[in-house]
Amino acid sequence: MFNAVLIERDDRPYRASYTSLDDKRLPAGDVTVRVDYSSLNYKDGLAITGKVPVVRQFPMVPGIDFAGSVVASENASYRAGDRVILNGWGVGEQHWGGLAQLARVKGEWLIPMPGAFTARQCMAIGTAGYTAMLCVIALERHAVLPDSGEILVTGAAGGVGTVAVAVLAKLGYRVVAVTGRPAEAEFLKKLGAAEILDRALFSNPGKPLAKERWAGAIDVVGSHTLANVCASLRYAGVVAACGLAGGMDFPATVAPFILRGVTLAGVDSVMCPRVHRLEAWRRLSQDLDIDKLESLTEEIALSQVIDRAAGFLEGRIRGRIVVDANS
Repeated sequence: MFNAVLIERDDRPYRASYTSLDDKRLPAGDVTVRVDYSSLNYKDGLAITGKVPVVRQFPMVPGIDFAGSVVASENASYRAGDRVILNGWGVGEQHWGGLAQLARVKGEWLIPMPGAFTARQCMAIGTAGYTAMLCVIALERHAVLPDSGEILVTGAAGGVGTVAVAVLAKLGYRVVAVTGRPAEAEFLKKLGAAEILDRALFSNPGKPLAKERWAGAIDVVGSHTLANVCASLRYAGVVAACGLAGGMDFPATVAPFILRGVTLAGVDSVMCPRVHRLEAWRRLSQDLDIDKLESLTEEIALSQVIDRAAGFLEGRIRGRIVVDANS
């Protein structure tokens, strides 16, 4: 038996519960992992509350990532005792995920736990932090470097945003953080933000082209915010887009792209190839300040997950929430 968060939809309404399950209910897979830590993410909040239909089949254990130890393996790449992590691959949506004490998955979805981090630290980083690192790498690949100019980070007080601010600041970029929560200004400055802007400056319809300012940006919001960021990028500027907290629409024009040579670089963490995952985690072990990671992290028990999930949709979550699967 193992404890888990379980989402169900049958003859009764959509619901999530904290319950105990028989090991025989674990889904198909060639590696079984004893989960030490998972994390609570925006997508998990959507899944648990049912506000957006991200869950594709029922019943479902949510949780888009986890860190733990292999307890059984039919995959030649892993054996009992190996320390592993998983991010994405549809777990928590189409395949039972990490908000549980046990997980059974395909071995090809796993990567070895980086030696620089504990299981808790891996999930303090989690999918949000790994995505933030993918975004930083995307900027670098397009030659946006610390001496290129200011970097804008939207949704800066959230999971992706906080890690992005911390990493960019350590690398020497001048980071400008956008948030709708003025109370988080000092927190963001401690992470490394040089300036704080109100999200209201970006959230309404704007001009096709605005005054050039940003050499690059990391956007988790989408919609009008992304359009306004593109419009205010400097010539040859780059925005790494990885989220849709403000909506899936993109009400923009082609003007920034054809008149300023702007690049919109899409960043996906779910189906990202293994080689890029390994590079992102290697870079995190090098470029993320562990003390700053701790300052942006809150730990909760698995039994508290359901009560906290709605906070993501209400904009009340700061930084990262790591989940102890065994408390």
